[in-house]
Amino acid sequence: MSNRLFQGIIYQMRESMDRVIGVVDDTATIVSCSNLIKIGEVIEYFSLDNEENNGNIFIRDGYTYKPFGSKGTNEYAVFVEGTDEMASKYCNILAIALSNVKMYYDEKYDRNNFIKNVILDNILPGDIYVKAKELHFNSDVTRVAFLIRIISSNDISAFEVIQNLFPDKQKDFVFNISESDIVLIKEIKSDIDSKDLEKLACSIVDTLGSEFYTRAIVGIGSCVVGIKDLARSFKEAQVALEVGKVFETEKTIVSYDNLGIARLIYQLPTTLCEMFLKEVFKKGSIENLDHETLFTIQKFFENNLNVSETSRKLFVHRNTLVYRLEKIKKLTGLDLREFDHAIIFKVALMVKKYLTSNPVKY
Repeated sequence: MSNRLFQGIIYQMRESMDRVIGVVDDTATIVSCSNLIKIGEVIEYFSLDNEENNGNIFIRDGYTYKPFGSKGTNEYAVFVEGTDEMASKYCNILAIALSNVKMYYDEKYDRNNFIKNVILDNILPGDIYVKAKELHFNSDVTRVAFLIRIISSNDISAFEVIQNLFPDKQKDFVFNISESDIVLIKEIKSDIDSKDLEKLACSIVDTLGSEFYTRAIVGIGSCVVGIKDLARSFKEAQVALEVGKVFETEKTIVSYDNLGIARLIYQLPTTLCEMFLKEVFKKGSIENLDHETLFTIQKFFENNLNVSETSRKLFVHRNTLVYRLEKIKKLTGLDLREFDHAIIFKVALMVKKYLTSNPVKY
């Protein structure tokens, strides 16, 4: 990647410097040059490890060279055709420009890798703050993890689209963790509202869908301060997607902070869930309820246990709905018109759904 960056700078400067200019790496290979034919050539008996060079300008075979690199090592050298004073000046200018470009690229690349290793627990906790300081990483700001899962796509790279949506590489980090999962670590205001995060996630889904015909869902973790807790925010985003797959199947945006009782059920052992269902349905199994009865129960819950409103939404007579509720009471022993019984039944339905789905846990 550095070679492509170098070539871009060389290409822009070739008209200002009316000479052959380029870059050679530590294997003596010309990696970029204003004369494209020379790219890939190996300079014989050339070495950047020569102690006499020591990062200073030197002349060889009619060209002026200036080594540069990072962390005190000479990884590359710029070269300019000629051995005069102007060639030396051009070398100094090119070395400064290319060294700064390389430093910026390396820092950006290292930062992305650093954040990726943090959220995937591939770095020791004690090393996190050391590496953050080394990369001049701001540890005192608030960030949040978005996990964007691509459901279906065309030939467009969703990764590049999301990168373009968040171009500030100093504050926002975008990277792949699998073929279908893209992570966005976003710097945010400390007092941001959860609805604003959902709007941001919604804009990502809408852009991918409307402009690039790519379906995606987004899980949002909790807002965290510091770098170490980014791993927790990322895992919460993963949980949000898995819980959403079970309980919020129609939603494309699922926030960990808004999962409510679904998050609690997701964390329960399956054996405990099975025991709970057996205790709730002592008189009969939940499997005894047909599709029409389950649909009636769903509408009854949606209308806040209001018999009149539910019967109106179902286009049935009030007495018909009362008859169905009595039938449910007879089968299960639970009267959904009583708040406590309704709560138990609602939780039981969610537990049943959870056991049926058997989601992956993180």
